[in-house]
Amino acid sequence: MIDVESFKNLSDFDNVLVVDANGNVIFYDMADLNILKELHLRPENFLGKHVTSFYKDLTNENSTLMNVLRSGRSLCNIRQEITTTKGNIVVSVNSTYPIKEGDRIIGAVEFSKHFFPKENIQHMDKYARHKVYRKNDTIYTIDDIITVNPTMIAIKNKIEKISKTDSTVLIYGRTGTGKEVIAQAIHNLSDRYSQPFVSLNCGAVPANLLESTLFGTTKGSFTGAEDKQGLFEQAEGGTLFLDEINSLEIGLQVKLLKAIEEKSVRRIGGKKNIKVDLRVISATNEDPDLLIAEKRMREDLYYRLGVVQIDLPNLKERQEDIEVLLEHYVNFYNNNMNIFIDEIDQEVMDCFKAYDWPGNIRELKNAVETAFNQANDHRITLEDIPKRIREYKRPVPEANRISATIHSLREAVEDYEKKIIMGELEQANGVIAQTARRLGLSKQSLKYKMDKYRLR
Repeated sequence: MIDVESFKNLSDFDNVLVVDANGNVIFYDMADLNILKELHLRPENFLGKHVTSFYKDLTNENSTLMNVLRSGRSLCNIRQEITTTKGNIVVSVNSTYPIKEGDRIIGAVEFSKHFFPKENIQHMDKYARHKVYRKNDTIYTIDDIITVNPTMIAIKNKIEKISKTDSTVLIYGRTGTGKEVIAQAIHNLSDRYSQPFVSLNCGAVPANLLESTLFGTTKGSFTGAEDKQGLFEQAEGGTLFLDEINSLEIGLQVKLLKAIEEKSVRRIGGKKNIKVDLRVISATNEDPDLLIAEKRMREDLYYRLGVVQIDLPNLKERQEDIEVLLEHYVNFYNNNMNIFIDEIDQEVMDCFKAYDWPGNIRELKNAVETAFNQANDHRITLEDIPKRIREYKRPVPEANRISATIHSLREAVEDYEKKIIMGELEQANGVIAQTARRLGLSKQSLKYKMDKYRLR
């Protein structure tokens, strides 16, 4: 039998632990099995262990379970501060009761709840990262924008300002530069943070399904159609994030523009407009100037989506961030993989800084994960990182190769200028506006020089 006289508010506790008369675990039920990771135990290895073996400073004298086994008396709402094998402080509140067979104590049951002190709050990341925000379907906040780069710091400052408004935001950045992190950061800083963040990668949905996905359907509008909300309605009160907006067909762009302008949608087959209150954030991995020039994006939609525009730099333009990002992801994987790294060879850092990172931050994160899977002795060496990174050789720019046929200083300068412009045009995929920005020229000046050197 169990002494139940002092059972009170057991619904307040998350975990249940039962030990035998010797203090060995015979049953457990935990709300979060990640606690076992902190104890360096797998679920199947938890049973049979002595209760005092899980923490550095837990003994037969201060363990609530061992005290109850000795005394036979219940202990209710006892606060304990104990240290895990990784050195983190855990505060637990326990209610512990003896299990008796007649007058003999045959075990004990403990109900507990764990807390993490303020000084160890970073330890919570692997258990419930941004737990409050997860209720709105986000996982990132502005604190996840890891940077010491002046351009990115300016972007973070901009995010703090624009999050207070409802203006549309267009984010332009290459694949892997962190566009969704920016979008979620804006949402979670805004007054809409308690409402849903709804995300759609427009390039991942077949064209014939995009309209119904965005605007919803009415029963009977086509075979098998049901009354169903689209993403505009699902994001009511919150934020709708449309990634790869450049993949939308022109016809659907017109309908999207109308929905944003009028703040209302009409389901496919519906006869009435439905008012919606939400903020629209969109993103593209192609330069908007190029999209408009090639008539793949309507100008009026661009102006409506880009009331505020954020241009994210490539990682190779953020050299000072490579070291801090590497350190960040090493810490991340230390907390999320069964491996601990505390040393990185200087050769690895040199390779990371010399590499061009075409996949940007996402590629760097994946490279660190690769290294974790290969590393030995708590150390990342050159052999642990992807081959393409350690064997990478930065190409010599064309602009540095002066033609041997040049006979005067003027010709040499012009040849050098031409090759610089050619190199920047190639980097910008032929987009004049972006090339001009990179060179610090006006569009008109760049066009003049391109005509001069017959580059168009």
